[in-house]
Amino acid sequence: MQNSDSVPEARLEQLPEIETGEPVEESSSEVIADRGSWMALRSRWNALAAASPFDWPMVRHEFLTIFLDNFAPEVRLRVVVVRREETLAAGAALASRRCSYHGLPYSALTSLSNVHSGRFDLLALDDDAVRGLWRQIRALPGWDVIELRDVPYGGRAEQLVALAARDGFLTGRWESMRTPFVDLKDGPPPSAKLRQNLRRRRRRLEEVGPVRVEELEGGAIDAFLERGFALEAAGWKGREGTAIAKDPATRGFYRELAHEAARLGWLSLWGLSAGDRLVAFQFGLRAGGRQYLPKPAYDEGLGFCSPGQLLMEEVLESCRRRGLAEFDFLGPSMAWKRDWTPYDRVHAWHFIHRPTLTGRALWSLRFWVAPTVHRWTQALGGE
Repeated sequence: MQNSDSVPEARLEQLPEIETGEPVEESSSEVIADRGSWMALRSRWNALAAASPFDWPMVRHEFLTIFLDNFAPEVRLRVVVVRREETLAAGAALASRRCSYHGLPYSALTSLSNVHSGRFDLLALDDDAVRGLWRQIRALPGWDVIELRDVPYGGRAEQLVALAARDGFLTGRWESMRTPFVDLKDGPPPSAKLRQNLRRRRRRLEEVGPVRVEELEGGAIDAFLERGFALEAAGWKGREGTAIAKDPATRGFYRELAHEAARLGWLSLWGLSAGDRLVAFQFGLRAGGRQYLPKPAYDEGLGFCSPGQLLMEEVLESCRRRGLAEFDFLGPSMAWKRDWTPYDRVHAWHFIHRPTLTGRALWSLRFWVAPTVHRWTQALGGE
């Protein structure tokens, strides 16, 4: 999150309620600032994640460590934790960075997340633990703003922002994406039109070669991944330079994540082939009764057969047979995702600015000047 210029226009909304008052249990807080101390926290961090309302893979210790290994190996850790005796009651996985916004430099505490994370949130057992986090974060020196990326609506991070606002800090919110998800238990089935279209397109794909579906949960992971990465790189992401195979850090992240996920029993790699030709691929994670889709790819030369949607049909049916509760697409809403579900999960970037000269200037630039200029530019361009 080095530069926020590419984030959508700001939207400010009312923050959630959180009870005030004194701590109900004696607790202590500290800041983890080195890799060794972070690694020693693994079992307690994951116990806290398991006790939290949503035990997403991306908030667990393994996922965050893989993120650090590949996207932020030199980052200055500032992981804030609240303890109650030997129990971890809250945790905020943050890093200290130097950033700029429209040329204005500032110091930030940022979430350990990026576009490949899918979402981010704080971990906390209860409201009192969130208050403990805020007391420790507020006391940390040297930051002008806290930036928390892609927090889902109702997340614990929203409570942290509410506490900051009550203490006179300047806060703001950018809606970043709406992530579709399929309710596999009570959600509506796919439309008759979609099912009919897929039957017709499967027949067309069978003309290319015998259609075969494969799921890999272990074994020859690297070979399977390389086929999927090559398929993604052959399409528009490859041409734009955003494919996994084009960036060593991104490739390393997904390879390491795949091996760790296999060890944990999370991995769910899917492929759809027509003859010997891989035509669709999904890098999936299955954990906590949910299936997640960090990365799909399909053969764009066979777009008329919709191979990606044909594979999605197979994966969703497998998820239902396994008794999973939800399929989470991750990432922003897209037409092909909305074909499967009317539901989505709102995510936002949340900001807490210190009421200092730099913090106020940055808040004004981010939430007043830049949006005003953007609106005027759009209005003039429309004329």
